[in-house]
Amino acid sequence: MELWYTENHTDNVKFSIKVKEHIYSKKSPFQQIDIFETYEFGKLLTIDGLVMVTEKDEFVYHEMISHVPMAVNPNIQNVLVIGGGDGGSVRELTRYKNIKKIDMVEIDEVVVRSCEQYIPQTACKLNDERVSLYFEDGIKFVEDKENEYDLIIVDSTDPVGPGEGLFTIEFYRNCYRALTKNGILINQHESPYYERDSKEMKRAHRKIKNVFEVSKVYQFHIPTYPSGHWLFGFASKGIDPIKGLDANKWNALGLKTKYYNTDIHVGSFALPTFVKEMLEDETV
Repeated sequence: MELWYTENHTDNVKFSIKVKEHIYSKKSPFQQIDIFETYEFGKLLTIDGLVMVTEKDEFVYHEMISHVPMAVNPNIQNVLVIGGGDGGSVRELTRYKNIKKIDMVEIDEVVVRSCEQYIPQTACKLNDERVSLYFEDGIKFVEDKENEYDLIIVDSTDPVGPGEGLFTIEFYRNCYRALTKNGILINQHESPYYERDSKEMKRAHRKIKNVFEVSKVYQFHIPTYPSGHWLFGFASKGIDPIKGLDANKWNALGLKTKYYNTDIHVGSFALPTFVKEMLEDETV
C-alpha cells in the first residue's frame, strides 16, 4: 500500500508527497504536529496539516530569512527569533561570531523537542551557549522590550491559530520599540499567488508600512510551500536592504551557503509586476 501526505493549497489544488513512514504524531495544547519520512524530501514536519520544513529544501527558507539582514547590518549582536521551533533560523544565525545573544521564543515546546529528536538537521544549534529558549507567547514576550534587539526574526506559521497575533499592527509596533536604532525586522510574509495567502500578504505589508520608515518585500522559491513562490518582509527604522548591503564584508566572512549569495540578495527585491501592484494596493 502506498502512503501519501497531501496538503490542500486551495479548494482546487492539492500537493502530495509519497511517504515512507509516519514517524511522529502528537497533539500539543496548541496544534497537531506530525513528522514523516518521505522518499523525495527526507524528513517532513507538518503543523495542523501544513508543511513547515523538509530536509531537502529547508535551506532556502532559513538562509533567506537570516543572511539577508545579517549582510545589511554586519554589526548585529542581539537577536530575537519569534517562532522558528524547528531551529533552522537559529542554526544559520549561530554561524556569525559577532552575534552575542539569540533569544528564541516559541509558544509550543512540543515542536522544538520533536525537531531535536527527529530533525537534528535544523535543530542542531539550539544548544549553542548564546541561545536562550523561551517557551511562551512571543506576542507577550516583546511587549515590554525597548531598544534591546538589533534584529527580530518573526519565523511564524500562517496567520491562523497560535500565529494569528503575529500579524497585528500592535505586534509590529511592539517590535519597533524593541529594536535598536539600526534594528531590522524580518517577517514571514506569505505568498502572492493564491488568494488566501495574497490577502494576508497585503494586510501584513500595509500594517508594517504604517509602523516602519522602511518596508520592503523580497522573494524566494521553495518547492514545498504553496505555489513555490514565497515572500519575506524587511522593515527597519532607516536602513535600506539594498543600499545598506555590504557585499564585500559579507563575502569576506567565507560562509558557505546553498541558496543565498549577495547577487540573490539584490535580485530578490526585484519583484514581479503583479506582486508590486498587489503590495501597492491599499484595499484588502
